[in-house]
Amino acid sequence: MDRKPQQQTERSRRSTTGVTLVATAIVAAIATAYASSAMPGRAGRLTFPNPSGVIGTIGMDEADADNPFFQELGTNGRTCATCHRPAQGWSITPAELRDRFERTDGLDPIFRANDGSNCEGADVSTNRARRRAFSLLLQKGLIRIALDVPGRAEFDILEVDDPYRCGGPLTAASVYRRPLPSANLKFLSAVMWDGRRSTPGQAIRDGLIAQVVDAVTGHAQGAPPTPAQVHSVLDFELRLFATQVADRSAGSLTEGAARSGPDTLTREAFCIGINDPLDMLPSMPGSCAGPSGGLNPFVFTLFRGWTSSGSPHRQAIARGEAIFNTRPFVIDNVPGLNGRPEDPVRRPIISGTCTVCHDTPNAGNHSVPMALNIGVADASRRTADLPLYTLRRRATGEVVQTTDPGRAMVTGKWNDIAKFKGPVLRALAARPPYFHDGSAATLADVIKVYDTRFQARFTEQEMADLIAFLMAL
Repeated sequence: MDRKPQQQTERSRRSTTGVTLVATAIVAAIATAYASSAMPGRAGRLTFPNPSGVIGTIGMDEADADNPFFQELGTNGRTCATCHRPAQGWSITPAELRDRFERTDGLDPIFRANDGSNCEGADVSTNRARRRAFSLLLQKGLIRIALDVPGRAEFDILEVDDPYRCGGPLTAASVYRRPLPSANLKFLSAVMWDGRRSTPGQAIRDGLIAQVVDAVTGHAQGAPPTPAQVHSVLDFELRLFATQVADRSAGSLTEGAARSGPDTLTREAFCIGINDPLDMLPSMPGSCAGPSGGLNPFVFTLFRGWTSSGSPHRQAIARGEAIFNTRPFVIDNVPGLNGRPEDPVRRPIISGTCTVCHDTPNAGNHSVPMALNIGVADASRRTADLPLYTLRRRATGEVVQTTDPGRAMVTGKWNDIAKFKGPVLRALAARPPYFHDGSAATLADVIKVYDTRFQARFTEQEMADLIAFLMAL
């Protein structure tokens, strides 16, 4: 039998409150249960199975169940943990969301029409209507973000091909993006996919503070949280580190010659610009030059000790790490890097590697705020479930089509269209699908995108080794 949405009936309000209380109890129970798991370690470590093995996270214990991160600070039943789940690498996955939908008849707090539905204010009155309204969330784990075209923008939205017929003015855009993990924040150089919470010259912590406030007032539809609540949430998040700790074929990723795991990650040195190949050194707190300046291409050094391992699975992971660090291909026409006259590099990078952009040591994001357009939002890659925006440059009349205007909706700049930051690459196995729009269902799909875009011509063995390595992060 269909039921009314949470905000319309007392019965559903009680149901949602019950789900929240159960979730809080589970969090505490998991933290306690870890002590009896097979893996030794410090207090506050949790482990969760996934298809590739086991993810581990540290920084949380029973007392954190009372942290505002797990409390309803808004009006629609959501908490931070609604979209940031430890078993899913502190993000969300479609498989887990579909399970939540079935268990709650689509009434779990994540299924709210303010941003979880394809269109704002969608019909969610029946189970069938909810399945239709939340299809992007259920299939790709996408949250809708409504953004206005900035004042004095260099472009107009000329037309929108919207599969959902949401309507709305051409002075705004609804974009659909994956929630970024709330763990491993130590390594961030920009906040949000489009960097909209990173102000030039501002510390990363300030951007994260703004993000917490946005989450409460927007996603949770609440009043602004108190400073104490904001700092409590942020201090908790900054303690969280998550990585894969076991591989179903290679075994433990934290013992012997391997040096992976969340404990090791906490000790990884980082500063803004630590391994930037362009020596950009932005003027912001936490910025410093690396010890030698320029790029050390050996960004990941977790599994090199397995090169001569007796296990073929461990050898594959070590080979994948070496491919990621050293396999050359041509990097050309990447707006933000070398695709425009104003970009820092004026020519193709003939012998580039994955680590030219994924340069933060053992984390894999870019160590400076540098949004890039690698073609993920190109019209040629558009799927029928995403809108297509036609943008026109005011100065020249030039037209471009994209599924997401990206950073241009922050800066208003034509040359920022479809630019996004690269995320931290740890705990990938726990949080598919990939890219900002969830367009890569698997890591194999991710590699195919890069292989096609940069004509890397990876062999089947190289692809398999890369997948083994990325799954082990």
